[in-house]
Amino acid sequence: MANEINSLICRVCGKIQDDFPWGEDGKCPNYDICDCCGVEFGYGDCTLKAIRASRERWLANGAEWKYPKEKPDNWSLEEQMKNIPKEYM
Repeated sequence: MANEINSLICRVCGKIQDDFPWGEDGKCPNYDICDCCGVEFGYGDCTLKAIRASRERWLANGAEWKYPKEKPDNWSLEEQMKNIPKEYM
């Protein structure tokens, strides 16, 4: 179950997605866009260097949501970022 949850998490911002950004196997990106940080899965998160650069850019721009209407009322940046698996920090 933990692996399945990790497979649903955006590697950049930690948002739990509705679908597997990198497939259930973690190897086949779906090229969707994260509602929160705006990363394109398979492009802006394809390497650890790209993940860190995407995260740095997103945070430097105020961690604003790509699609603000999707942002939960009780959203917490700190809590969401705790979801990011250690290997993507």
